[in-house]
Amino acid sequence: MDNSAKKNELDHAWKPVILSPRNQEDTDVVKKLKDTGKVMFFDTFELQLTELIKARNPKRNLSLEELSEKKADFFSASGKSSMESGNWVYYPWRNTLVRILEENEFVQLRTVRNRYKITQEEQEKLQNQVIGVIGLSVGQSVALCLAMERCFGELRIADFDTLDLSNMNRIRTGLFNLGIKKSWIVAREIAEIDPYLKVTLFNEGVTESNLETFFTWEGKKLDVLIEECDSLPIKLLSRIQAKAMRIPVMMDTSDRGMMDIERFDREPERPIFHGLLEAFGEEKSLLAKLPENGKEVMMALLQFENLSDRVKYSFSELGKSITSWPQLASSVILGGAACCHYARMLLLGQELASGRFYVDLDHIINLNEG
Repeated sequence: MDNSAKKNELDHAWKPVILSPRNQEDTDVVKKLKDTGKVMFFDTFELQLTELIKARNPKRNLSLEELSEKKADFFSASGKSSMESGNWVYYPWRNTLVRILEENEFVQLRTVRNRYKITQEEQEKLQNQVIGVIGLSVGQSVALCLAMERCFGELRIADFDTLDLSNMNRIRTGLFNLGIKKSWIVAREIAEIDPYLKVTLFNEGVTESNLETFFTWEGKKLDVLIEECDSLPIKLLSRIQAKAMRIPVMMDTSDRGMMDIERFDREPERPIFHGLLEAFGEEKSLLAKLPENGKEVMMALLQFENLSDRVKYSFSELGKSITSWPQLASSVILGGAACCHYARMLLLGQELASGRFYVDLDHIINLNEG
């Protein structure tokens, strides 16, 4: 298999194909797919158009006759017939064709319930932002939340791993995805929500050799990095790189709702991890010291004394009764939502300081009981 064929096969594993009914070649592809009798197809274009027209006329409860008139006006203004309007989206992994509105109308309708929590001006600004997510356990929840709110123009996701059954206590997916790359799973789900969003995959994860490429893919620097990987070396290297490029970093640990924000864009001299690792020497020498100090470094950056009692206990059981520390879906989803919320604040220029804070649900309920 040559490189181009291999790339096409890989793309089809996660990337939707957008086909225009105004392009004869695309129309032929749609016909061939339908003629196989093996492809499911869903055409709800008229339903979407009806909703779009209602959204554009919020002051009136339009009658069926008025809706028909406005649909006719829509086609007349676009210069396209009903059958020439919209786009077909083919999802190879589902062997499914779906007809949707064209991009501008689709985005307008899909984000209409964001207003005025997100203004139109803010929504447009977010479409120019590039967000990177390393690690796709917590990172899956982050990525999906960002996609649902349409908080980016490009999302770069990186993870080398495939889905295991034990991951499914916190990763929302189906059993049919066992053994599939986590990056494919996330990219597919985003495409099924919004095929017009740009998602770039680093299927082998982020490594020392491709780190700079991840930060500058196609000449576009990340606007924010959300780091959720398990690798201690990559945690350190990604922050050192972000600091050098003045890119802010966010992290959630899925314990006690801890959020960590480092505003290297505003504070380029700020020590990584808020100076929690200064006892181990200069930042550039930290990586070399990991083989002998890895556990101590991890305990310092996590602030072991601030972890929940159950997570503290789990560390004593590593290599005995468990192979990794526990993470629960409720904590992961909360962390994904928090990262999305604070990333949006940051990208829109709202006030957001560096620091580490907790959205500890147990602590909150205990305070209320007191």
